Amino acid sequence: MSVPTTTGPSRRTVLCGLAVALATPGALAACSSGGTPSGAAPAPAPAPGTTAPSATAAGGGTPVAQIPVGGGTIATVGDRSVLLVQPTAGQFKGFDATCPHQGTTVDPPENGVITCPNHFSQFDAATGAVRKGPADTGLTEVPVTVVDGTVQVS
Repeated sequence: MSVPTTTGPSRRTVLCGLAVALATPGALAACSSGGTPSGAAPAPAPAPGTTAPSATAAGGGTPVAQIPVGGGTIATVGDRSVLLVQPTAGQFKGFDATCPHQGTTVDPPENGVITCPNHFSQFDAATGAVRKGPADTGLTEVPVTVVDGTVQVS
């Protein structure tokens, strides 16, 4: 009795490749002729009232100019993400950028509200207090100071 043979990729191979392509936004861009030179998809523009992830100034910290009044930016401090906000002109605050519901990184505030993109919990941009669940606790405040025109996590 002979065993039938196949000449193309298995169903499993095709489905696994499709899963990888769908899970990796830049994967298909690398195959197209219009991709960026690195093969990665270009980064999206930041939403109004926000900035792109902050750059670190030479002495450490995030330049105050990168934190808009009424908005904020995500800064990487060591191995964690910190949301730096400026609720009113000259007032700077920091919050752990991790949503207490399921650990997703929250978005910078819009109109005084910080939103988690995963399940849409909402937090007050000035206090970090939860405004709307499913999160049942607010964002953890992180002490910050302004030194030489930069916001530094204390």
